[in-house]
Amino acid sequence: MGLDKAAIDGLIARARREVDDGLLPSAQVALAYEGELVAFETFGDATDDTAYVAFSATKAFVAGAMWALIGDGLVDVSARVVDYVPEFGTNGKEVITVEQVMLHTGGFPLAPMPPLQGATSEGRVERFAKWRLNWEPGTKYQYHPTSAHWVLAEIIERVSGQDFRDIVQQRVTDPAGSPRVLSNPDITAAELILVGEHATPDELEAVFGVRSLDVGEVTDEALVGFNDLAAQRVGVPGGGGVMRACDLAMYYQAVLHNPGQMWKPDVIKDVRSNVRNHLPDVMTGIPANRTLGLIQAGDDGKTNLRGMGHTVSTLAVGHNGAGGQIAWGDPATGISFGYTTNGLDRHEVREPRRTSGIASAAGRCGTS
Repeated sequence: MGLDKAAIDGLIARARREVDDGLLPSAQVALAYEGELVAFETFGDATDDTAYVAFSATKAFVAGAMWALIGDGLVDVSARVVDYVPEFGTNGKEVITVEQVMLHTGGFPLAPMPPLQGATSEGRVERFAKWRLNWEPGTKYQYHPTSAHWVLAEIIERVSGQDFRDIVQQRVTDPAGSPRVLSNPDITAAELILVGEHATPDELEAVFGVRSLDVGEVTDEALVGFNDLAAQRVGVPGGGGVMRACDLAMYYQAVLHNPGQMWKPDVIKDVRSNVRNHLPDVMTGIPANRTLGLIQAGDDGKTNLRGMGHTVSTLAVGHNGAGGQIAWGDPATGISFGYTTNGLDRHEVREPRRTSGIASAAGRCGTS
């Protein structure tokens, strides 16, 4: 196995296209292989030191803290959340397991948590008590944009006795060789800018078969709300990480190679290979293909619909973020990839097509 230099050049060219065309204000792209960063480029109004809000790509870092605690024997995913956070057990939620939370089958996908309230355990617990179920836990899959990871944050604090943001740094980013990504006082993200126009109903129908899309809590207003420095300092566990594309690429090198035994071998092997959630998404019908915290590309021809393009292997794992952030690692080729931008494209068809095109270009960079 190795790298295809021409394909790397093609990836760089593809990643910079929308910046050169004036659609995106800036972007970063990074490729890593065998524990080393092999390509890292920044385009537009930014430098290699510029960090970006990674949105839901953050989830993999919080999951990484959970994997460490699972390996320590402090968390059992088959246990109920209330075994760790008794206050969570209101309104029928006492039956929810940790595994269901990590697989987005817990049944509370849109439970609200204002970021500033979630900054403290007291605030989280107060909100947990008000949350209600949308459906019976374990019976359906619907993506929980932020709610599930607020629960994971509280579990991390209860079993470790430390702030969840510190545990993510100590057990995940420090061993992976990356800066702190949650609530780093030394880093401010590039300003998020809405670009483009929303797709028309006709465009949506032609691609998705519907004339409107329910984005839930992932609204334009919610996304640009992370320009608020106070919101960035919270370190929202489901989407508030601030990092560079190279930090994403190198984190997935850690997922692939487990340097320094960051995680117990059996735990990280399970994360990379054991798909625990095959349920179809209630909105799109696409099978979840979720492991314990990540998404696996799968062999059903829908890798592009999971944000990893058309060219990765069936075993690739990752977790993208809103607005076009891309992050994955492929054990078949050994490459990992990160892409970040502060241009939030409103166009619901163009953005996923760009993600698929860039991710596909990255997948071609590995040879076998």
